[in-house]
Amino acid sequence: MWDSESESGGGRDYVTGELNNTKHGVQTDGFEQRGQSWFVSTDVPTDFLVQIGDISFHLHKYPLLSKSGKLNRIVYESREGEVNKITLDDLPGGPEAFELAAKFCYGIAVDLTATNISGLRCASEYLEMTEDLEEGNLIFKTEAFLSYVVLSSWRDSILVLKNCEKLSPWAENLQIVRRCSESIAWKACANPKGIKWQYTGKPPKVPSPNWNDMKDLSPSRNQQVPADWWFEDVSILRIDHFVRVMTAIKVKGMRFELIGASLTHYAIKWLPGFLKEGSGSEGSLRSHSDTNAGNWKGGLHLIVAGTKEQPQTVKTKDQQMIIESLISIIPQQKDSVSCSFLLHLLRMANMVKVAPALVTELEKRVGMQFEQATLEDLLIPSYSKSETMYDIDLVQRLLEHFLVQEQIESSSPSRQSMYEGSQRSNNSNAKMRVARLVDSYLTEVSRDRNLSLTKFQVLAEALPETARSCDDGLYRAIDSYLKAHPTLSEHERKRLCRVMDCQKLSIDACMHAAQNERLPLRVVVQVLFSEQVKISNALANQSVKDTGEMQYQPMVSNRKTLLEGTPQSFQEGWATAKKDISTLKFELQTVSAKYAQLQNDMDNLQRQFDKLVKPKQGSAWSSGWKKLSRMKKMTNLENNDMGSQINAEQTKKTTRRWRNSIS
Repeated sequence: MWDSESESGGGRDYVTGELNNTKHGVQTDGFEQRGQSWFVSTDVPTDFLVQIGDISFHLHKYPLLSKSGKLNRIVYESREGEVNKITLDDLPGGPEAFELAAKFCYGIAVDLTATNISGLRCASEYLEMTEDLEEGNLIFKTEAFLSYVVLSSWRDSILVLKNCEKLSPWAENLQIVRRCSESIAWKACANPKGIKWQYTGKPPKVPSPNWNDMKDLSPSRNQQVPADWWFEDVSILRIDHFVRVMTAIKVKGMRFELIGASLTHYAIKWLPGFLKEGSGSEGSLRSHSDTNAGNWKGGLHLIVAGTKEQPQTVKTKDQQMIIESLISIIPQQKDSVSCSFLLHLLRMANMVKVAPALVTELEKRVGMQFEQATLEDLLIPSYSKSETMYDIDLVQRLLEHFLVQEQIESSSPSRQSMYEGSQRSNNSNAKMRVARLVDSYLTEVSRDRNLSLTKFQVLAEALPETARSCDDGLYRAIDSYLKAHPTLSEHERKRLCRVMDCQKLSIDACMHAAQNERLPLRVVVQVLFSEQVKISNALANQSVKDTGEMQYQPMVSNRKTLLEGTPQSFQEGWATAKKDISTLKFELQTVSAKYAQLQNDMDNLQRQFDKLVKPKQGSAWSSGWKKLSRMKKMTNLENNDMGSQINAEQTKKTTRRWRNSIS
């Protein structure tokens, strides 16, 4: 485990923190800079000029040639006589690294830090400052500092790897990148209790304290270390070094959710325009990263001292490299990253023209999680020469990948045997969610007048019929398309409406469709017929329920959702129709009451007539049969004008009156 004592700070060698070399032939007090030139402070005149870019160094041959094999060979193997000037424009580390190497040759103390060690190590290799020329030469000492100090420190490993960005391919060939990447990966995967922490909450505006000061600021033992503590520090790396670190972390067994959350964090930081303005997608992406990272609190993390660079304007070529690299290292597990992140990445990949093979791979990944997508993420602009505003073909391909993945999962023998019931239910639920998503997408894109009928129809019919339990969303999309394309012919409107099943419409949708002038007449008739069948079946089931033989569960329609997409004119017409129905019901009740009153008056008149006429022998029987005949006629009249309930009651009364008459 690494600790603060192994950290570098303020310039330390692997033992003393300074490089000293007392074996030199020229006494000097140091270097001084005059404009673009460096001079040695000594009484001995200089006889050697080294030019690196715009910077020139006025030095002496002996201190340099005694420790640099390259300079020695250039001077003594030259055929042009005595060499007093050389140019080293390809020196790794540039003038800064050569200045430190020259000071070492003169015996001046050199401070080694995580900032300058990588450049000095590469420069010493370039100058061939090996042990063959002098024991304890610069290669040996810089290598020892890297091995014993830098690689044991989290902070220094990050800084050295960051500084290696300008040292390719030297840093790669000297294994500096590989060793730092593995050191970072090992520390990220190890138990974080051995790390000296600092609680910051937000990045501090003041310079970071020294590493030794951190142990006084470490949290209490009971304070939980967040799982994402390494995200921010690793995200300052260039994409190629970031990929090396993430690959090493993956090899060492880091959880795939954390790797995915780290990729999301890096993409948000380094890809300008990755999140749409005001879209609210950042919150969803970060919340998914928070979940994967194990309640990402964003407070505790190691501070890389003042070196967290804010991303500058990233060029298109750099964006392309970042996107391609992120696609290549996304974990294979299904939920390692969110579908929203994948769709944002896909949108940018199409925008910067990423390699088609990688785009196809990314589309397949989206298809695996397509049921998690949102309408806002699917509204991807068309960056090709397509006439439509949104990339309809892309969504069509994503839907195809989803269906293929569903078919593969359902046909897997192992899953069928172990999770047959749950798997089938999950597949059904996923298809239903995708169906609702596709219907919403069709409603949104149907407003585009350049959207062809064929594309609309193909996308609407891509899902199987079982995916939609209700076609209200599809009807809303069709109605929206008809509004945006008023010039469609009768044949085209019929063709458009074929994608909808009228029997799957709710009552409110049927009422709306019955008054929709944009629909073909044949479709309106089909809607009315299907609604009539539904009403008949509902009445029949309700009648059975009243008899106690069967329980009928009425269909609950999402009326509020449908009314949100219903025109105001239809809503007003429907309100008027409901008032007319209520008026008709009241008038029917009034007529029924009048009929009952007339029947009562007729009965009274008949009784009075019977009292006026003196009955003869056997007249009771004849009167009874007359009443019975009159009752049958009344019963027939009531059956034609009254409901079933009144009919039943009247029949009971008739039977009772007939019994009284014959008695």
